[in-house]
Amino acid sequence: MGKGELRVARIRRHRRVRAKVGGVSARPRLCVFRSLNHIYAQVIDDSQGHTLTSASTLDPEMKDEAVGKVRAAKAELVGSLVAKRALSKGINQVVFDRGGYKYHGRVKALAEAARREGLKF
Repeated sequence: MGKGELRVARIRRHRRVRAKVGGVSARPRLCVFRSLNHIYAQVIDDSQGHTLTSASTLDPEMKDEAVGKVRAAKAELVGSLVAKRALSKGINQVVFDRGGYKYHGRVKALAEAARREGLKF
């Protein structure tokens, strides 16, 4: 499979996940996007179409901490940061959207770090 085919397959899996997983005001969706070098997480209220909070390895407060760490460790930092930001806005329950990726490696590290910070899903 080429790069284009892999991307299309991931998008197809993501659509299948999104058919079952939706974020509402009471329980928004924690969406993960993984690129080659970075990882991004957003807490989204799908009923209004708004991103309530987000975090990524490109955030200014994350850049200093992430230097010299492996990608899974950076994903843990992003998971704990997005959880802290969500909890500060009064969001303590979310639905996890793995974005068509396997629940493995960086995606798993992000999710477990968010759970450790107190986010329930």
